[in-house]
Formats: sequence, C-alpha cells, structure tokens
Amino acid sequence: MQGKKTYQEKLFNSFRLSERVPQDNFYRLLKGVLDLNFLYVQTKSYYGDSGQKSIDPVVFFKLCLVGYLENIISDRKLIQHCSMRLDILYFIDYDLDEELPWHSTISRTRQLFPESVFEEVFTKVLSMCIEKGMVSGHTQAIDSAPIKANASMDTLELKVPEEDLQAHLRKVRVFSSMDKETPHRKSKGDKSDRGQRIVTASKKELGAIQSRNKKWSTDQDQRPGSGNKGSKYTSNKTHYSPTDPDARISVKPGKARKLNYLSQLSVDTASHVITDIRAYHADGKDNQQLPDIVERLHKRLWQQGLFWENCVADTGYSSGENYAYLEQKRT
Repeated sequence: MQGKKTYQEKLFNSFRLSERVPQDNFYRLLKGVLDLNFLYVQTKSYYGDSGQKSIDPVVFFKLCLVGYLENIISDRKLIQHCSMRLDILYFIDYDLDEELPWHSTISRTRQLFPESVFEEVFTKVLSMCIEKGMVSGHTQAIDSAPIKANASMDTLELKVPEEDLQAHLRKVRVFSSMDKETPHRKSKGDKSDRGQRIVTASKKELGAIQSRNKKWSTDQDQRPGSGNKGSKYTSNKTHYSPTDPDARISVKPGKARKLNYLSQLSVDTASHVITDIRAYHADGKDNQQLPDIVERLHKRLWQQGLFWENCVADTGYSSGENYAYLEQKRT
C-alpha cells in the first residue's frame, strides 16, 4: 500500500539532543577530548564586572574552530550553518530552543582578544595532540599559501611622494580609460599611517614600473578581459589599500591581481598536525621568511620537549643564505 507522509508540527515535543547525535559523530568525539575551560581564566581580564553577559569564550573559540573545519569565512553564514546542524549545536552546548549568538558578536569578540589569547589556544591544542602521540617533531614540512584580504582592489589609492603628486603621476603612471586618477570606489575610512601612504621606492624601481606600464598601455584597453578590475597593472611600490594597509598586491600565474596576505604553514609529517602558522606580507618571498619560521617553530617544539631534525620545503625557500643558516642551526 502506498504511503503518504504529511507534516504537522507538534505543540510539545520530547526531544534530547544528545540522543540524536551518533556516538561516532566527529563533533561528539571532539567534544569529549577538547577541554577549553582554561579560557575562562585566560580571558577574564578583557571583560568588565557589570553589564550584560557576553558570549562564552569557550563557545566563541569552538565556533571559530567550526568555521575552519567547515570552510566558512563569513560569521553570518557560520551562525546560519550551526543553527541547522544538530551535531554542532551539541558541540557548542546549545539546545534546539536556545538562540545562537549574533554574527556581529562573533566579529566584536574576535577584535576584543589579542593575538596572545589565540596563540595560547593553538599551543594548548598542539600540546594535546603531542600527548596523544600524534606529533613526532622529527620532520616538519613548510609551505605557503595566499590568503585573500578583506579589501577590494577598487579602493586602491596611489601613494603620495614627498614631491608634488601630479608631477610624480606623470613620471610613473600611464593612464588608460580603465586607470583613472581617482579610485573606482572610495573607502569609508583610511586606516593607513603616513609611512604607508608615502612612496618609498627608489628611482630605479619606479623606472621599472614606468617601463612595464608603457608596455601594458599600448593595447591594454583592447585586450580580452581588460574591463576586469584586476587586469590593469598595479604595484605595492605605488599603491596602498586604505581599507587594509597591511594587505599587499600579489598574483598567481593565470589569475588576476588581488590584495592578499601570505600564510606560512608548518606541518608535522607523522600525522599531519599543524605545528605553526603565521601571516606575512604577500609581497615577500618564501626564502626571506624561512629564518623567522624556523626560529618560531624551533622554539615551539623545544618547549614541548621535541627535537626537530629535518626541514622539508620546496625550491621557493632555497638560497645560499638559508642553507648556511640551517647548517648553523643544526650545529
């Protein structure tokens, strides 16, 4: 006999969230081993003694972890996603009838805590992985990846030299119909300081930019895709982002220029556990940043009682200076 299911919402329900999440569910297992209660002491000084209660710091960091695991970068989408997942609600200790924090609360709390608090959480989780035997420390693989900044190429502005701006523009910029004197979209506020707005490039570097722009200006407007905002040539020597002054213009082969950061990631080869991560300016090269990466990673592993012997990286990190540096560190 054919069945037909009709839905009629009940006024009362007998429902236990813990019974609906399978025993082998990832977030249920993670909840059983991840203890973040130390955060109450770590973050207490950043809150007042009166007023309305803010989001639980443990809940905040669990939501950040969910965003990473689910590949969600928008706080608004993160809250929407969590509200539809029973296992995530169970992981963050919210029941079905409890209202989740506003997405704006997540953003404000992220700005409230300094870098040291996030570093403490990372170190704590890493130590838990080490206690479970997931990290050997013997061999570390290092690689980089561009991270898109929360800033648009449309708001780029020209750096101002010590000399007259208009005279400088005539020397280093070749304007086309897609390259106007004013930005496509004016930023709401300029967060840069004077040093970031001043041209610091040498005459030789500016001359190279001028030569490159002349080549581009010949048929730039006729090229396929010339109307795209990322098609024109821009340089960190002559442009800055008022929205995010620390972001840098960078490009990958076959893709348009974008404002990025450069993430340097270290992974232990035993169980692929991340042992260190940091963001750098996107206009720097990998081989320039290797010494800082090694110093940070060596200190972190040493504090955990691990001995680091082998460093695995691609040719982007190789240079005579780095080989000599690594040989010296080994001795």
